[in-house]
Amino acid sequence: MPRKLKTFQTALGFYDLAIAAPSMKAALEAWGAGSNLFHQGAAKETDDPEVVAATMSKPGVVLKRPAGSSGHFAEHADLPTDLGDEGEAGRKQSRRAEPKRRPAPKISEKDASKAAADFAREQKRRDAERRKEEAAREKERTKREKLVAKAQAALDEAQREHEERAESLDAERADIEKRMEAEDARWERENDKLKAALRRSRE
Repeated sequence: MPRKLKTFQTALGFYDLAIAAPSMKAALEAWGAGSNLFHQGAAKETDDPEVVAATMSKPGVVLKRPAGSSGHFAEHADLPTDLGDEGEAGRKQSRRAEPKRRPAPKISEKDASKAAADFAREQKRRDAERRKEEAAREKERTKREKLVAKAQAALDEAQREHEERAESLDAERADIEKRMEAEDARWERENDKLKAALRRSRE
C-alpha cells in the first residue's frame, strides 16, 4: 500500500516551494536540493490547509509562489514583484497581522490513497524524464568523444605523413649534397688538368 503523503514546504531562490510527498527525502529529491534543507531549518512539514489542499490536488508536483508572499501555490508562478521594495507598501505588508491558523483539512482514506498513487505516478514520470535527460547527455558525450577521436586520428595521420615526407626530403638532400661534392671534386680535377694543358700549349 502506498505511503501516506505529507505536505512539505521550503524556500529556494525567488520562490517558496511546496510538495505532497511520502517523506522528507522524497521532497528533497523532487526539489532538486543538494543538501538536507530540513536539517538546516530551511524546510518543514506544514499543515496549512490551503497549502495542503493545493499540494494534495497535485501530489508529487513541485508547486511554487513568489518568495515571501502569501499567495496560492501553483505549478507556474511569476517572479516576486516587490524585490528590495522598502516603500510604504512594504511597510504595510510587514505590519499586517499573521493570518489565523486553521486546522488541517480532513482527508479521507480514499483521497489519501489516490494522492499517494498520483505521487508514485508523478515520481515515475520525473524519473523517466531524468533518465531521458541523462541518456541525451550520454549520447552528446559519446558524439563529442567520437569527434575528438576523429580529429586526433586526422592529426596523427597528418603528422605521420609530414614526418615521412621530411625524412624523404632529408634523404634526397643528402644525396644531392653528396653528388654536389662529387661534382666539385670532379671539376677540380678536370680544371687542374685543363689549366695544365693550357700552360703547356703556351710554352
